[in-house]
Amino acid sequence: MNKPVPITEFVGTVKYGDTVGLVITNVDSVLRDKMGLDKSHRAIGIISNRTGAGSQIMAADEAVKATNTKVVSVELPRDTKGGAGHGCLIILASEDVSDVRKAVEITLDNTERNFGEVYGFEAGHVELHYTARASLALNKGFEAPIGKAFGIIVGAPAGIGVVMADTALKAANVELINYSSPSQGTSYSNEIIITITGDSEAVRQAVIAAREVGLSIAKSMGENPISTTGKPYI
Repeated sequence: MNKPVPITEFVGTVKYGDTVGLVITNVDSVLRDKMGLDKSHRAIGIISNRTGAGSQIMAADEAVKATNTKVVSVELPRDTKGGAGHGCLIILASEDVSDVRKAVEITLDNTERNFGEVYGFEAGHVELHYTARASLALNKGFEAPIGKAFGIIVGAPAGIGVVMADTALKAANVELINYSSPSQGTSYSNEIIITITGDSEAVRQAVIAAREVGLSIAKSMGENPISTTGKPYI
């Protein structure tokens, strides 16, 4: 039998969310222009997945903090494999391929950790994310203020997300950045997504309060929400 030929563009995968990390060392000039890349950004890193967009974007945020890379785009396509939610496509760029490769590696390493706060059940999911200091990926994807604490709160089906949002904003003195619903700010997914900022501990407490009520509602529906990895991080 012939052995598979190594693919230089392949960096790695994460079993959660069907996540793959790729690099292109020298992007075709026509494609580069269409993607909105600077001419100096010859190399790009690609994070692509089917489910759990918040986990990958939070992970990419840590990657750009640690490397000399630029966030070109963050997109959240509707993906039926995700049930009520999205997948995502993240493009990172740099002059140096070693930078984008390292950024993709860091993103993949952090994605599994972030899936600890994704709780799936038959009817939908509850997803939470928190960072004490947002950077360029979260700014691009969610308009997060750079350098400030930031939280993402997701509930599906959408009704659960409405209650989670209300609970979070009442639980602590935080600022609401965005509210996304099935017909506003999402790819018509059956979920509510809010993003918040403020004092670090206040954001964390708001996210925890939202998690508690979201999981409680799911259990009241007869569901059994389970952390994807069994290792919540917040």
